[in-house]
Amino acid sequence: MSSAEKFQQEVTSRLPLLVASAADGPIGRAADLMADSIAAGGVVHAFGSGHSEAFAMEVAGRAGGLIPTSKAALRDVVIWGTRERGSLNGSDLERDPSVAVELYSLQSDHPADVWIIASNSGVNGSIIGVAQAVKDAGHPLIAVTSLQHTMAVKPKHPSGKRLSDLADVVIDNLAPFGDTTVPLEPGELTEGMVGGAISSITGAFIAQLLTLGVAERLAARGIRPPMYISANIPGGDEHNRELTDTYAGRLRIEA
Repeated sequence: MSSAEKFQQEVTSRLPLLVASAADGPIGRAADLMADSIAAGGVVHAFGSGHSEAFAMEVAGRAGGLIPTSKAALRDVVIWGTRERGSLNGSDLERDPSVAVELYSLQSDHPADVWIIASNSGVNGSIIGVAQAVKDAGHPLIAVTSLQHTMAVKPKHPSGKRLSDLADVVIDNLAPFGDTTVPLEPGELTEGMVGGAISSITGAFIAQLLTLGVAERLAARGIRPPMYISANIPGGDEHNRELTDTYAGRLRIEA
């Protein structure tokens, strides 16, 4: 079996478990929270650092996605906050608990808002700090993390907590410890190497299951799901602008 076939197997073996979670599990419960938020005039805030920012991009501001969604990113504290540009170099900011209060303060805040935070390890300082700020503000929190990885490593936040400890709903992205799934064929140059990182793929799948689940729940309540259509089809910009104007000043998706 080729490495590509092995990776395909690793990916496809996880998808039915995530589908089951959407039907009767954490993904379904998370969709309930998100639908409740949007129905009450709230916004879904998505945050992820490092490669987990890809998850936030799947949630907020993409064609086929929900319009009342906003993406928080570490660079917000440079673009709109007080941090120097050089602070984005390396992973120091990701591990810095002190960034959380400023990052949270730069986001819009409404009593009905809900947050979804993605972190494969679920232990870095900025992630836990933002999660704590969300809970201190009284908002529901959804976590997307690797339960296998997070339980195998030591928390890096002074509180000693993991993202999974703070969340109201915890979605397991089913990534293994270290994220990779396919050992390379043994050889002088490949000894001990493993590829096929999977959390971005399962994360994107989870994000789309959530979007579909929320849309179905809103429609069942008699609410037309506020969804983006591609800006690259006729009428797309006009449709999107009309709906985003409803949330003026509350959505951040570009940066």
